[in-house]
Amino acid sequence: MSIFGNIMGKIFHHKQDKPTGQPVQPAPAAPMPVAPQAAPMQSAAPKAPTQSVDVGAVLSEMASMQNGGGNYRTSIVDLLNLLGLDHSLAARKELADELGVHAGAPGTAEQNIALHKAVMTKLAENGGAVPDSLRN
Repeated sequence: MSIFGNIMGKIFHHKQDKPTGQPVQPAPAAPMPVAPQAAPMQSAAPKAPTQSVDVGAVLSEMASMQNGGGNYRTSIVDLLNLLGLDHSLAARKELADELGVHAGAPGTAEQNIALHKAVMTKLAENGGAVPDSLRN
């Protein structure tokens, strides 16, 4: 999976990744139908999210569980660290290539700031409600 895909997964499925505290029960076996019937054809296109994910709230919740989360609001390194993802220079170079960010030399403040903004913009394009405080 792409680095941005991992970022989206961590944020958009944050609640789904949490253990509920309830033991997992196996699903009961479905009875076999007597005569198989043809299922209607369904589109393979992914469905648009029915509800927007509040990126700011998710990141704030994650930060509160990790002693504040550093400066994730403006730092791509702290954001990746908060999400438990690789924040090395090599990973950031790969993310920059993936998102088409070519500001400054790899690892410079200029590129890291542009990369953070690009991630927030891309999250918004994919159904995330990103507050202005995370975009600037």
